[in-house]
Amino acid sequence: MADWFEAWFDDDYALLYAHRDADEARLAVGRALREAPELGQGPVLDLGCGAGRHLEILRQTNPLAFGMDLSPALLRLAPAGLRPWLLRGDMRRIPVRPEALSGICLWFTPFGYFPDAQNRALMLDLGRLLRPGGVLVMDYLNAGLVARSLVPEDTLERAGMRVLSRRAIEGDRIVKRMTLTRLATGETREAMESVRLYPPSALLEMAAPAGLRLRSVMGTYAGDAFTEDSPRWIGIFGKAPAADS
Repeated sequence: MADWFEAWFDDDYALLYAHRDADEARLAVGRALREAPELGQGPVLDLGCGAGRHLEILRQTNPLAFGMDLSPALLRLAPAGLRPWLLRGDMRRIPVRPEALSGICLWFTPFGYFPDAQNRALMLDLGRLLRPGGVLVMDYLNAGLVARSLVPEDTLERAGMRVLSRRAIEGDRIVKRMTLTRLATGETREAMESVRLYPPSALLEMAAPAGLRLRSVMGTYAGDAFTEDSPRWIGIFGKAPAADS
């Protein structure tokens, strides 16, 4: 489990999730900019940026936005014009000085990959890197809905592959184990995803010691109100201004 994310975020991942496209990113980033205009000014980090679909759109408004991801395969898929603004690295060791950022974005659930203590340390680090008045956009899964609507097993065909997925709640994590078969050759491989299931109350509890206060929350990229049946939990946190710290 400790290194599933090092093995999985590759070309096959990009093909299977290609339906998460620029149109979805444009909707999400546009709404985030309306809710948190601070994202349009100053250095903003797209953490876990992948191939940069959100970052490319954000940089149309903010030329100081940049991205970081661990996966060399996904970073190679980024548009050539975006690559000077990309870093490769582990989010547990972000090479940015304290209070240097006006914003941090975590799109499409790049939080909860690690053991609980490391997730909490990451949240503290995010608060440390934000300047007073900065914002954090956390696009996370709706933990309650995931637990209630779990599909234990299914099969789909996409991008020339058949994917058998088996899902389970294991302790406090949602774990998906996949068998990928290339239709043209019959070649198979195994992959997995494992994410800590944090209810919103736990995310708020973790954010408080980092100096982060929830400003607003949405349940969709279009900005719909969050309900227990929302597909996403998208929290926008603000770091307390210096006078309130």
